[in-house]
Amino acid sequence: MKNIFFLLAFLVSTSSLFAQTIQDRSYSTIGFIKSDGTVQSESYSTLGYIKSDGRVQNSSYSTIGYIRSDGTVQNSSYATLGYIKDDGTVQNSSYSILGYVKSNGSIQNSSYSTVGYFKDIETEKVAAAVFFFFFRLN
Repeated sequence: MKNIFFLLAFLVSTSSLFAQTIQDRSYSTIGFIKSDGTVQSESYSTLGYIKSDGRVQNSSYSTIGYIRSDGTVQNSSYATLGYIKDDGTVQNSSYSILGYVKSNGSIQNSSYSTVGYFKDIETEKVAAAVFFFFFRLN
């Protein structure tokens, strides 16, 4: 019985390693965004943080930007970088479309080509991390 408990505990803890992932178009993991907002590289090193109040910080906890409640994305000087719409459309500051974060877990560029995938992450965090702050998908 004791062994079953430890096996279940191990499975639960390791399953979280595979959740909350961002992958490129070839399904290779390029990073993670944990439920607490910690952004990690594919090798689990911390790149930064997306805080619940909308602040975006680098790994040294310096604020590098903001995600406003209306979807506006700003840099640390409050200049608008772009917008994340409720439907997952991501625009730059001139309202040109950068791409789409779809509810089916795909990330598309402005030409609707799939450039990546995500699992178990809020759309807004994926959009901010991929299109503005931490990851680049081609």
